[in-house]
Amino acid sequence: MAVIKYNEAEVKLLVRLIRAEAESEGVQGMLMVGNVGVNRVRANCLDFVDIRTITQMVFQRPGGFEATLVGYFYQAARESEIRLARRVIKGERFEPASRALWFYNAFEDACRPQWFGQWNTGRFKAHCFYAPVESENCY
Repeated sequence: MAVIKYNEAEVKLLVRLIRAEAESEGVQGMLMVGNVGVNRVRANCLDFVDIRTITQMVFQRPGGFEATLVGYFYQAARESEIRLARRVIKGERFEPASRALWFYNAFEDACRPQWFGQWNTGRFKAHCFYAPVESENCY
């Protein structure tokens, strides 16, 4: 059972997002980016109060994903990545992104302890993940 509402077009949209943001991070990295996307749809706080669909989450401005601004994002979804998107839509969570609402590519730098007031939950390869503080009551 899905943890968010979706349609087939949105599954493919999520696929394009996770591939464009994290293909270089492998399957695990793409699943974690998927967690962040699903978490943003589920969250009811901060910049995500009015985000209720995958489409709104992917194209959110300001504060959305930079990958939507490059041509690579617009390539067709592949079946192997559709399976990944379905996993996160069904609620599979992957540390350190299980509660994260943000991430950035730190390349070879260390992750900042805080980013825009939110605490680092960990790193996977080049991506640093950040979850809302408990007092935000996001979930």
